[in-house]
Amino acid sequence: MNELLWALMLVLNFSAIMLSFRLWGKIGLFIWIPISVIIANIQVTKTIQLFSVEATLGNIVYATSFLATDILNECYGRKEAARAVGIGFFALIVMTVLMNVAIIFIPAESDIVQDSLKTIFSLMPRIAAASLVAYLASQAHDIWAFEFWKKIRPSRKWLWLRNNASTMVSQLIDTLLFTLIAFYGIFQWSVLWQIMLSTYVLKWVVAVLDTPFMYLATKWHIEKKDGFLQQS
Repeated sequence: MNELLWALMLVLNFSAIMLSFRLWGKIGLFIWIPISVIIANIQVTKTIQLFSVEATLGNIVYATSFLATDILNECYGRKEAARAVGIGFFALIVMTVLMNVAIIFIPAESDIVQDSLKTIFSLMPRIAAASLVAYLASQAHDIWAFEFWKKIRPSRKWLWLRNNASTMVSQLIDTLLFTLIAFYGIFQWSVLWQIMLSTYVLKWVVAVLDTPFMYLATKWHIEKKDGFLQQS
């Protein structure tokens, strides 16, 4: 059942990011980055059994943030990709601060969500710290590596190479840093290694599957640019 839900989550995430890009272009990707970072850091607090191993949620939506920055890098340049990373960084800090202030408020007698909020967001400072370190390190590498491969293989037919070569190494950096900082001491090493392995494999799968969407996004961008030039 979880495997089917994971596949559904994959479809929903890819559909959402492509719809946001189709509707709003670059702005849509800037919108998607904080959405993906915030949702991923909430979902990651839940562990599940997936393909017979322990895994955390949030892998898919977080992995799509790399698709967003790669589209920005390919279509609009490295500076725009870096700007998107900064937006995601800011959104995560603000969400963490505001939600931890929210749980300090004394709840009314009729309140029914305080304990649930506390369970999720009291973990958030450590998870957010882990996410910020992993996010900045992995996204900085992703932007650099994508640009590196773009200079070596600038043709659009090599888009699959720069998309996957940059993302897969970046996801490894992200997985190692995040898992160790967020969950060391919380889970036993046997579970921790399962989470590391399953997280990276799932992100790797998402990175491979997002390649057709990378080509589709660049096709839309070229068509839009050509249409604009013809009108002018």
